[in-house]
Amino acid sequence: MSLDLRPLTRLAHRRDVIRNFTPNWFTVNMGTGILALMLGQFPHHVPGLSAVARDLWLANIALFSLFTALFTARALRFPRESLATLRHPIQSMFVGAIPMGLATIVNGFVAFGQPLLGERAIAVAHALWWVDAALAVLSGWLVPYLMFTDQRHGMDQMTAVWLLPIVPAEVAAASGGILAPHLPAAAAQVVIATSGVLWAFSVPLALAVLSVLFLRLALHRLPPGDLGVTGWLTLGPLGTGAQAMVLLGAASVRAFAGTPLAPAAQVAQSIGLVVGLVLWGYGAWWWVIAILTTLHHVKRTLPFNMGWWAFTFPLGVFTAATLAIAHATGAAFFTLAGGAFVVLLAGLWSVVAARTAHGAWHGYLFRDAAPARPAGGRPPLDATVLALVGADA
Repeated sequence: MSLDLRPLTRLAHRRDVIRNFTPNWFTVNMGTGILALMLGQFPHHVPGLSAVARDLWLANIALFSLFTALFTARALRFPRESLATLRHPIQSMFVGAIPMGLATIVNGFVAFGQPLLGERAIAVAHALWWVDAALAVLSGWLVPYLMFTDQRHGMDQMTAVWLLPIVPAEVAAASGGILAPHLPAAAAQVVIATSGVLWAFSVPLALAVLSVLFLRLALHRLPPGDLGVTGWLTLGPLGTGAQAMVLLGAASVRAFAGTPLAPAAQVAQSIGLVVGLVLWGYGAWWWVIAILTTLHHVKRTLPFNMGWWAFTFPLGVFTAATLAIAHATGAAFFTLAGGAFVVLLAGLWSVVAARTAHGAWHGYLFRDAAPARPAGGRPPLDATVLALVGADA
C-alpha cells in the first residue's frame, strides 16, 4: 500500500485552513523564536550554532508573516468565526500569543539583525517594539474585559491558560530591556520607563492568577490529560518578570548616566537583580511542579496537540532569565543551569515542531474550535479542550 503524501487530506476543503485558523498557531512563533534567541546566547562555543540560531529566527519571521496573513484572511472572509474566537473562554486567551510571538522577532533584530541590515536593524526593532507594546496592552485589557462581561468561567475549569493574555506586557518589558542598551540615551530612557509600566501592567496580576491557580489545583485536582501541559505556562510570567527586572536595571545605569536620576538607576540595578532572583526561585518551584504533573499525565494519557507548545516558550523565557542572572552575577550555577535549559529546550522544540509539521501537512490540526455556546453558559469541557488544542486524529 502506497504512502499518501498529499497535503491537507484530513480537511473537507482547503479553505478550512483559513476558516479554522485560530490564534493558538502563534504559539509556534513563540516557541521557535525563543529557541533561536537562546541558541544565540548558549554559554558554550559550538561551531555553526550562531548561524543555526539566525536561520531559525529568519524562518520564524516567515512563519509569523504566514500566520498573520491567515489570521487576517479569516477575519475578512469569516468574521462570524473570528468573533466567536473572542467570545470563547479558551481561544480568546491565545490573542496574547500574537504580541509574544512578535516580541521574539523584535529581539532577533537586536541579536541577529545588524550583520544583515546594519544600524537599520535597531531602528526596525525600535519601531516594532512600540507595535508589540501596543498589542500587548490591548491583549491585557481586551481579553480580561471579555472574561468579565461575555464569557463564562468556572474555578473547576481554570488552567494556566488564563496567563496568556496578561503576560505579553511583561514580555514587551523584557524586550525593552534588550533593546534599550542599543538606543541613544534619550530614546533608551523612554523605552525603559515605558517598560517599567508594562512590567507593572502584567506581573502583579499574573502573580494573583498563580495564587488562584494553586487554589484551583488543590480543590479540583489536575486538569484532564489534553490540558496537562498547560502547567508549564506558569514559568512564563516568572521567567519574563525576572529577566525584565535584571535587564532593565542594568540598562538604566547606562541610559541615565550623567543625569539627576543616575543614583536611582544604580539602586534600580540592585533591586532588579534581587527581584529577579526572587521570581526565578518562585519559577523553579512551579517548574518542578510542571514536571511532576506532566509525568502524572504521561502515566495515564498525554495526547499530542497544539497545547504542547507550552513546553517551549515558558521554558525559553525561564532560560533567558537564568542566563541574564548568570551574566549579572557571574555565578557558575546559573551559567550551567542556563546551558542545560537551552539543551532541554532544543530537544522539546524538535519533538513538538516535528509533530506540528505533520499535523499541519495532513490538516488534522486545523479544527473548528469554536462551537456554539450552549444556553447554560459555558461550553462543555470536551469542547473547551478541543478549542485549546486542535485535536490529534
